[in-house]
Amino acid sequence: MSELIQLLRQNAPVARLAEYLDGLTHDERLRALSTTTRADQRSLYAAASHSPPITLDFFVPDGTSRRVAVHHQGRNSLPLPSPFRFFEKRFSRPEDGSARLFGYNEGLTRSWIGPGFFVAVPTAGNLAWQERGAVVIDYFQVPDGPVPDGWPQVVPNSKGLQVFVYNGTRDFMRRVSRDVSIGAAFKGEKALDHYFTLCRAPSI
Repeated sequence: MSELIQLLRQNAPVARLAEYLDGLTHDERLRALSTTTRADQRSLYAAASHSPPITLDFFVPDGTSRRVAVHHQGRNSLPLPSPFRFFEKRFSRPEDGSARLFGYNEGLTRSWIGPGFFVAVPTAGNLAWQERGAVVIDYFQVPDGPVPDGWPQVVPNSKGLQVFVYNGTRDFMRRVSRDVSIGAAFKGEKALDHYFTLCRAPSI
């Protein structure tokens, strides 16, 4: 059992979890996060309610140029074969400089489920949403401006098989550590009890 799992199952405070994760290399963090079960991720999401609110610049650090992608490597808790639980969410600042991020999902399933485009925005002003996380990855919205070169064509989430995965969905995000966040999936306003971890990749 990894030290991260031990800490989670001992109900360690999020500050202790962050200290542990921040002390690892990027590859070590990914390995530690890859061992989490849905129950572990549920505990991590609950613990992260005591973290400082997450912000858009957690996903795309200040100073990053517009339309430059920042990759966050993820693992979800869906009942899928292990290789299909790994994915990336890729974020970028829009060209118009507005307080939001454009993004999509990259992984083994993209060719048949679709890219799952989204817009990430702060939840400030919506009390119910704020309690779930300070940033929401909103699949009700898709980018309405230029995206980074090399990204797939923007399509609505109501098109193709992705309607069964992304359409009508929102992911509420909480900060765990310097590079790690945790998300909880909602269909409309209904919690799905599915979670995922994200770990920001080193600059490329």
